[in-house]
Amino acid sequence: MTFEIGKYKVEIINESDYNPESKDNVFDYENEYLTESDFNLPTKFGIKLSEDGIEISSAIIGAEGGASGLHETSQIIESKRILICCSDTIFCLDLATLNLNWKTEVDQATAFEIFGIDNGYIIHGELEITRIDSSGKIIWQNSGADIFVTAEGEDDFEIKENYIRATDWEKRNYVWDYNGKEIA
Repeated sequence: MTFEIGKYKVEIINESDYNPESKDNVFDYENEYLTESDFNLPTKFGIKLSEDGIEISSAIIGAEGGASGLHETSQIIESKRILICCSDTIFCLDLATLNLNWKTEVDQATAFEIFGIDNGYIIHGELEITRIDSSGKIIWQNSGADIFVTAEGEDDFEIKENYIRATDWEKRNYVWDYNGKEIA
């Protein structure tokens, strides 16, 4: 995925085969933010930052938990930072340098989507719906009776002006206000 943000071009690449111990990686990254693990991390994303066609920084991120994919709502790129779902974690990187600002584990399994709201973000995870503030602190987390996806993969999560709705595998709907209180 490639994004143009102001004077920068940001490219995010699926790097699931990247091995920090290997000299045979397709790309070398200036910064590595890989969660320490005894296992191969299921999701690793490479991020390249360029200005006027010249690469100025690069980073690779990776975390434990379930595998994440790259899609329209798996990241938010703001004027000064990038927030990206990677396995069970949200990574926040400085846009101009790709230095790690913070990372927060937001789900026991996988973070699928991130959405900006006033003073923070809502994360649609496999097992939890999480609200974090702009510094990555968890404000609240809610879970359900089953995973927050449907067999069809459609209409399983939405954020409206005054509520958040998630549907689990068995088609049960959960509705919360922005303070995490169940309202339906």
